[in-house]
Amino acid sequence: MTVLSTRVLNRTYLRRQLLAERIPRPAAAIVEHLVAVQGQEPDAPYLGLWARSSDFAMADLTGLLQDRTVVRSALLRGTQHLCSGADYGWLRPTLQPALERMAGRAGRLGGCDPEAFDAVGREILAEGTLTRPEIARRIAARFPEAELGELALVVHLRFALLHPPPAGTWGHRGRVGCVLAEDWLGRPLAAGPDAETLVLRYLAAFGPASVKDVQVWSGLTRLAALFATLRPRLRVFRDENGMELYDLPDAPIEDADAPAPVVFLPEFDNAVLGHSDRSRILHPGDRSLVMPGWSMVHPTVLVDGFVAATWSRKGPLVEIAPFRPLRPVDRSAVEAEAERVVGFVAPGETPEVRWT
Repeated sequence: MTVLSTRVLNRTYLRRQLLAERIPRPAAAIVEHLVAVQGQEPDAPYLGLWARSSDFAMADLTGLLQDRTVVRSALLRGTQHLCSGADYGWLRPTLQPALERMAGRAGRLGGCDPEAFDAVGREILAEGTLTRPEIARRIAARFPEAELGELALVVHLRFALLHPPPAGTWGHRGRVGCVLAEDWLGRPLAAGPDAETLVLRYLAAFGPASVKDVQVWSGLTRLAALFATLRPRLRVFRDENGMELYDLPDAPIEDADAPAPVVFLPEFDNAVLGHSDRSRILHPGDRSLVMPGWSMVHPTVLVDGFVAATWSRKGPLVEIAPFRPLRPVDRSAVEAEAERVVGFVAPGETPEVRWT
């Protein structure tokens, strides 16, 4: 069985994540390739798409959200993601078992009958666009035994809700409305899960990967049996620690010496959160600098393919915090890319780069 070095996995991962070079690929195609794009922070998907496309403009993603080609919802691990409207029809039902487990923890329904709860929730949602707290308050009036403080989370997880614009658009920090996905998309969702499609689509954008990698990324469990069924259709490698990694049969494996550009990634980017073992992009000793706890994942800078710094921006000022000294040539490349970031988010302003 072929052993793939960490550096080979890194270069292959950059190519699969569309980070090996910027290409003129439409934003909708990038979202679809990545399966789902992290959208916890509304600005992050814009930066993530810009990092991957040579001709992406802010209006591109805003337009896709407005015409319903791309939608925003609770998906992987119960967190906000963007995906194509076409993919949502099978993706949300596939993830629903994991979301149901999250919704059911600690008796969050307070003994309510789940079927009656769902019926009332749908009745309320049929009234039009509402926020999660508004939905929770109306449900609580019908189910006083449920804990109001938990109901907003239960609503978020149990119902296939989409958040129409302006939620999810650049700079939006206001009201986040909710609508039933079937109403917004104008068609029913799939009747059941399609874990096979999920795994194959994941491998196209994140492979080669282990069973645990897929489970951590998706929030699903017990996928080993599915991989055993798919194994004859997949290539199987090992990493340097002996872990089995699965991949699509015709997916390319990159050379360890392939060039890698400096890349600025937003907080929570797919590339950083796509695996259980993140050593293919993040040196193990640096993990706490990127993910310090409290559900935080800082924006990162890739140098030679690996996370080498975190960054933040305020107006035209970009502050960069490297984990260790960088070579002069790399510092220059980082500064040049920081200036391009400012040109994208604050055109016309003079960039300022500060090392911290």
